[in-house]
Amino acid sequence: MTVAASPAAARLQTAITDRAWFDRPALEVAPDLLGARLVHASPTGVVAGRIVEVEAYAGPEDRAAHSSRGRTPRNAVMFGPPGHLYVYFVYGMHHCINVVCGSGSKPEAVLIRAVAIDEGTDLARARRGWSKIGAPLPLAAGPGNVAAAFGIDRSLNGADLTTGPVWVTLGEAPPRIVARPRVGVAYAGDWAALPWRFLVADDRHVSRR
Repeated sequence: MTVAASPAAARLQTAITDRAWFDRPALEVAPDLLGARLVHASPTGVVAGRIVEVEAYAGPEDRAAHSSRGRTPRNAVMFGPPGHLYVYFVYGMHHCINVVCGSGSKPEAVLIRAVAIDEGTDLARARRGWSKIGAPLPLAAGPGNVAAAFGIDRSLNGADLTTGPVWVTLGEAPPRIVARPRVGVAYAGDWAALPWRFLVADDRHVSRR
């Protein structure tokens, strides 16, 4: 008799625990994250879903990247080993989740902009302040909504993605990926026009902008 693996066991089997996977340029990691799953096993429960939209930030030369300003207490995680979470607070109201990557010690990162949540939906709704009643809506469209739905804040800044409690797990590559300019980086001049936002084509869970 074959016994099906528990969801927790399946996650551990498919979690990306090899730091070398993250030790690559952001422009390689970003499209590879599409179709992979973001998982947060918190004390209050598990929320997980398929990553459908990301943005690449290519290090100090990229004027839109936080690392372009040099190392600060806020962005120090970007200058450490790849495969960690960089979580920052913006506009005095939203947290944003980034996967630290980059070849060697180059401080690059990928912002997770949208996730199609399919596990822990009730918990994600409660975190967003939504009722369980009504039609299912995208719970994690936009970077601030991703962090809110997954219960991730600055307390998880620097968390190791290879050991948890936040993981990236393997998934199916999407059939078609679309590249667009990044959002909200007009201050970066010509860098703002680069098509470094990657999203799953025709997926209703991507951000609307």
